Amino acid sequence: MAVSIPPPDTAEPIAEIAPIEALRRQRAGALLIDVREDHERAAGTPAGAVGVPRAALAERIAALAPQPEREILLICGSGQRSRLAAQTLRALGYRRVASVGGGCRRWREEHLPFAEATLDADAAERYARHLLLPEVGAAGQAKLGAARVVLIGAGGLGSPAALYLAAAGVGTLTLIDDDNVEKSNLQRQVLHTDARVGLAKVESARQTLTALNPRVQVAARRERLRAANVETLLAGHDVVIDGADNFPTRYLLDAACRRLRLPLVYGAVHRFTGQVSVFDARREDSPCYRCLFPQPPAPEEAPNCAEAGVLGVLPGVIGLLQASEAIKLLLGIGTPLVGRLLCFDALAASFRELKLPRDPGCPGCGATAGFAGYADLAGICRAGD
Repeated sequence: MAVSIPPPDTAEPIAEIAPIEALRRQRAGALLIDVREDHERAAGTPAGAVGVPRAALAERIAALAPQPEREILLICGSGQRSRLAAQTLRALGYRRVASVGGGCRRWREEHLPFAEATLDADAAERYARHLLLPEVGAAGQAKLGAARVVLIGAGGLGSPAALYLAAAGVGTLTLIDDDNVEKSNLQRQVLHTDARVGLAKVESARQTLTALNPRVQVAARRERLRAANVETLLAGHDVVIDGADNFPTRYLLDAACRRLRLPLVYGAVHRFTGQVSVFDARREDSPCYRCLFPQPPAPEEAPNCAEAGVLGVLPGVIGLLQASEAIKLLLGIGTPLVGRLLCFDALAASFRELKLPRDPGCPGCGATAGFAGYADLAGICRAGD
């Protein structure tokens, strides 16, 4: 959306401050904005600076600084563009604006904190909207690029989760699924296409994800998660996403994530409802999956999607919530769904949050719980979603 910029107010000159003074003010709460182009900032930027090209500043400043009284410091390569940017902000009503004299060149000459290049020009352009978020920025994007996420299932939940994690720049995605694409999957499993019916789901998913973001490494594991391989398949990852639709796999995941101290992002769908939570074995206060379901239900109480049906868009909603939780965990931002169960009702278009405290008597993580080895439970419901 175009922003109408009033004529600059020339009555009051733009203040120019030294880099060391800019650093002092930044640490006191001022917002430092690097107005160089994306490809210039790809080589590095003053630590903590938010990158916004000068031409886009008028359009984006309201989101970065909703209050016009916020102190804003502008920096560029040498100090010229930052003065022009300051005039733009002054015309938009921002009064506490200053330009950093000498720009990034002087900032570096004075050996002030500088975030060295972590992103090349392609990454700077691809993840430009992430880089605008102070909670992410170049450092956070580098964290995502170094992260490893494993998704159990390349079906209804795994599809949206994998798509958005790949788009977000998560460096390595491991997909574990032993099924082939069927035509009945296409109503909700958006990783796949009609032309790939009969192909292994993990291979179909790999083709889609690498086409979306060739920077992401996709490890396709065409196998079923079992007691004999669960630790081998999960080890070395940072976050586990549960896209399974059967209790044996979920109990196996729960036990392995507790043993390996890996955060597990749980999701489930049934007809028109779904739920999401996070079981984080790294935290003493976190419940586990068996705090929610201490024992497997009877077969008739746990029909899968092939038996009970599911609204096609529902796994999309739940899978995206799982992807959001995974990104928060990887970046260490926000409040994860630990100790909370988020329930969604598509027919009512409503969310409801339930408290899910850790159960002291839980057979999985309780005080008297023990580990007697992994066990493959008898198939309660078929795999796949």
